[in-house]
Amino acid sequence: MWKQFFTVASTADAVELLAEHRERARVIAGGTDLLLELERGVRKGVEVIIDISRLRELDGITQQGDIFRLGALVTHNDVAADTRLVARALPLAQACWEVGAPQIRNRATVAGNVITGSPANDTITPLWALGASLTLTSLEGERTVPISGFYTGVRRTVMRPDEMLTAITFPALSQNERGIFLKLGLRRAQAISVVNCAVVLSFAADGETITRAAITLGSVAPTIFAADVAASSLVGRRLTPEAIREAARLAAAAPTPIDDVRGSAEYRIEMIRVLVSRALRRLAAGEEAAGFPQEPAMLWGAARGKTSPPDRARRLHDAASPISATVNGVRRTVPTGQDKTLLRWLREDVGLPGTKEGCAEGECGACTVYLDGAAVMSCLVPAPRADGAEIVTIEGVKPEGGLHSLQEAFVETGAVQCGYCTPGFIMAGAKLLEEVAAAPTSAQIEQGISGNLCRCTGYYAIIQAIQSVGKRVEHEEESTP
Repeated sequence: MWKQFFTVASTADAVELLAEHRERARVIAGGTDLLLELERGVRKGVEVIIDISRLRELDGITQQGDIFRLGALVTHNDVAADTRLVARALPLAQACWEVGAPQIRNRATVAGNVITGSPANDTITPLWALGASLTLTSLEGERTVPISGFYTGVRRTVMRPDEMLTAITFPALSQNERGIFLKLGLRRAQAISVVNCAVVLSFAADGETITRAAITLGSVAPTIFAADVAASSLVGRRLTPEAIREAARLAAAAPTPIDDVRGSAEYRIEMIRVLVSRALRRLAAGEEAAGFPQEPAMLWGAARGKTSPPDRARRLHDAASPISATVNGVRRTVPTGQDKTLLRWLREDVGLPGTKEGCAEGECGACTVYLDGAAVMSCLVPAPRADGAEIVTIEGVKPEGGLHSLQEAFVETGAVQCGYCTPGFIMAGAKLLEEVAAAPTSAQIEQGISGNLCRCTGYYAIIQAIQSVGKRVEHEEESTP
């Protein structure tokens, strides 16, 4: 998939390589978009991959006064779990929670979502409504671009080939501001937006009169669409039913969406009206946070998947560079597989076929493994990322051997049907049971396995199996003196 794969030790390393290789190079962090594009041949001419996933300097959420800053390695799960962002940047937290499934959110970065530039990408809409700015870094230094001026068309941006996005900044919502993000997809999880919207409102001292409004729409135009006319119609008014109806009508009248496999233009226009109306009604009722999980299932372990040591020097992974990783508690050094995904490296080069390839595009979860403690889709991880990392596959889910209690429960409840999806479900379920101290709730179980598909439609028995282990563990804890 690539000719050269570099792991870098600093941002300076990364921009130096970008300056050298320019259009031939791409930066990879989570890789949940880029690996698919490379495998499908969408990214023509890309020969050099620059892995920044271990740069601690880019991995953090900070707040200085009323300004939030997200480093380029901040993942969607990082945002959804940050209580500061939930309290003062709720639309972004809601959007991050809607992206993919836990295994995807553990790897996919907000910066990557922004750079990919699809108008259906969920996080761009709230960032636009929040007034975000992007820091672009090159050998020449840094420049700041408002996100509203970042896109020039579908998946096209103002970034130069020698630049990388290093930070996203935006103002926190003040006490007199409220916001919300809503999304319409064709299924409850792992869904690309048919339409999404973000609304941010500022209120006067009376708490009811609107002084400023932003309404942004996704998946309805070549780029994110700012419904400025609809937003302006709210200024100076209260959120009365009449004001809500008018704003929703104006929002739906503005863009000219396309017809595609997810929905017709006519349907999208009507759904704009419905979503904007629904968002404004929830803001009027003070129910913007309704439905956001209080204790979401992350599947990322105590270290949040960030235990790999940072590299002290730039490294080139090529045919002469073996991949050395701790796999199921055993140090393995393998001389091959540097140009593969982690999934294929584990199966073909390490000799562990228990991890299954179902879709090879992060949709089915059959390839779920633990990378540095976090559940990930191994089909979307480059194999060189395993170097120096700790990996657990289905073969090592119970380190001391034998069957994991969840594997036993699958047998007892008849949760195994054709069995192909079973390794992925076991890995997701076992990580959930490790993560949740008490028996997981039904909502947590559904969240935890939302990235796993069962073609035999055996979900009820799978849920029952996870519940039975959780209740058993809870009973044992209560019985311990």
